Amino acid sequence: MKVKTFTADTMAGALALVKRDLGIEAVILHTRTYRRGGVLGFGARTVVEITATDDARLGRRRTPDRTKRAKQAQAPQGPPPTDQLAGDLIRRTYAAAQTQLAKNQTDIPVVASPVIPPVAPRPVPQQAPYSPPPTPPDEHLADELRAVKRMVKQMLKQRRREVPVATGGGSSFKPDIPDKLFDQYLHLLEQQVTEELAEEVIQQVRDNIDGSKLEDSDAIRQAVLGVIAGQILTDESAGKLHPTQDGRPRTIALVGPTGVGKTTTVAKLAATFKIKQGKHVGLITLDTYRIAAVDQLRTYANIIGIPLHVVTSPDELRGALRLCAGCDVVLIDTAGRSQRDDPRLEQLKSLVAVADPHEVHLVLSSTSAQSVLLDVVERFSAIKADRIIFTKLDEAVSFGVLLNVARMVNKRLSYITTGQEVPHQIEPSCPDRLAQLVLGDGRPC
Repeated sequence: MKVKTFTADTMAGALALVKRDLGIEAVILHTRTYRRGGVLGFGARTVVEITATDDARLGRRRTPDRTKRAKQAQAPQGPPPTDQLAGDLIRRTYAAAQTQLAKNQTDIPVVASPVIPPVAPRPVPQQAPYSPPPTPPDEHLADELRAVKRMVKQMLKQRRREVPVATGGGSSFKPDIPDKLFDQYLHLLEQQVTEELAEEVIQQVRDNIDGSKLEDSDAIRQAVLGVIAGQILTDESAGKLHPTQDGRPRTIALVGPTGVGKTTTVAKLAATFKIKQGKHVGLITLDTYRIAAVDQLRTYANIIGIPLHVVTSPDELRGALRLCAGCDVVLIDTAGRSQRDDPRLEQLKSLVAVADPHEVHLVLSSTSAQSVLLDVVERFSAIKADRIIFTKLDEAVSFGVLLNVARMVNKRLSYITTGQEVPHQIEPSCPDRLAQLVLGDGRPC
């Protein structure tokens, strides 16, 4: 393994040194821009420094999905996959250039002006021959950014040519795409969309959009939004109470790890059905491990005007369900369980089986890392959740992870929450709305 630091006058120059010395699969570990040389800040020049390695393990992402790992272990061995590295490398490379352009040398240290003693006047020298003004810094950095984009395209093309096995039998993605479409590809990567999914989205746009619109940024963006929306499965019945086939009240249970906002979400759903739709709502909580959670839900229930049943055993749960037999909908709040606490998860599974809900919603926090979300989904799979609720979208940094997880687990998204306020800040999942969030076209409110 080699870890080396390269310096050059421009980002493109430093990247060229990395590529020449460590190859196109190099992983960029750190970048910085600083001023060097000169006297008291005068005459100094800007230097770009990149630290990189040729060790692919430092860029390889690990997945907690056991099934996926098992499939990978059984798959025929071929050349080492680089798809896991390319997304990080592209993101780091392009982001470094963008950061440099945005900063526009704002990190140049401020140096006090030296005190210069007065000197005798000198003869005025003859006027120097005219020379064109230097290129403005912003223009110069924009040129470097375009150079980085060209390098990324070349890297993608080279990688696809060298690693056909790792792409699952030959990806149809064509890295020599028009610039405006390629900008959307980079934007998806910046939003933490996986490289594989970003490629799929861009390829669909390229295959379906009219060729005359490939230079129209707005048309391309609308096409990308449409493709992303088509990738998201949502529960069209969310927020609607259709009659059940067994004649029971529609019974909805929320499960998930601690701290994701289940209790607040249950209160929001109860208020939505009671206040906005005028339904008769029953409320049951199994969360007797946190007294504060029970008190919080009781406060909400009193304000809304619905009964709350606190149960601690399967028999008490059966009794509470009988008391709620005349309701239109019964909402069940469960105790948060760590996905690592297998005995408690088994206990939760048995209680949910007693309730026999028509819907089981797994509640996930959009502030969690993708690896954590996938681990939660895997650990809670024994409870047979058939829908997903994403909470805390107002606290999320980016929304690409939501798209990744939704595609990987193949479950319908029912609701999203965008804050703590009850009964507001909850809404049924809408593909168009989520697509706009992924592309950064709006913020949750």
